[in-house]
Amino acid sequence: MRMELRKAIDQAFAQALLELRARRASEALVWLERAHILTQRHPLLHARSHWLMLRAGWQSGDRREVLGQMPRILAALLFSRIWVPLGNTGRARVSALRPMPISEELRRLLE
Repeated sequence: MRMELRKAIDQAFAQALLELRARRASEALVWLERAHILTQRHPLLHARSHWLMLRAGWQSGDRREVLGQMPRILAALLFSRIWVPLGNTGRARVSALRPMPISEELRRLLE
């Protein structure tokens, strides 16, 4: 993994954890969506993004997010190296199979 990508992933997770500790789940989810897009091809990191989304959902009382993240954690571990819908934010409110547009910044990091 390129150093620039690794730094961006580490920053996204660090910021998300800060927001979770401050009980700001919605702000954490913004960072976790970024982390999800950047980690889709890395099974353990991809699963971590879903685990933290589950935690954010639990913290905010969002049952849909909690329930939606459970199968995504397993899928991330099993399928990340085979196929992922590029750009998908990983949230329970969007189809787990739907590719989504990627910002130019994130596209550059993923190249």
